[in-house]
Amino acid sequence: MDDIAAYVWVAVGGALGSVARFWLGNMLTLLWGASFPWGTLLINIGGSFIISFFGVLTAAGARFPLPYEARVLVTVGLCGGFTTFSSFSLQTVELARAGEPGRAVAYAVASVVLCVAACTLGALLAAGLNGFRHA
Repeated sequence: MDDIAAYVWVAVGGALGSVARFWLGNMLTLLWGASFPWGTLLINIGGSFIISFFGVLTAAGARFPLPYEARVLVTVGLCGGFTTFSSFSLQTVELARAGEPGRAVAYAVASVVLCVAACTLGALLAAGLNGFRHA
């Protein structure tokens, strides 16, 4: 884990993923409007698919195993920059695959509820500091 190359690959992947998220989100908003966050939803779904598909396909002992640096470029960097929701999704699936379905469900529910609550709290606090009544 002290391999500086892995950090460089994560940074490269993160930059590419972030730019891809920004571009795709903007394109989908232009196409479908801003009344519903379709871009974010599709990005989260796509990122969740990519991280799982790539992670399983390239793991040690898989059909197409890749070195650690290549795996973190895509999973931590690219998918992490594209959407951190993909990491959450993979961790949920890994818990379920490890024979821990109760923990997987608890993690999923807690993540969604607590993250939305934290986001709401952050928005309310920031709005208060800005002098607004509503977030």
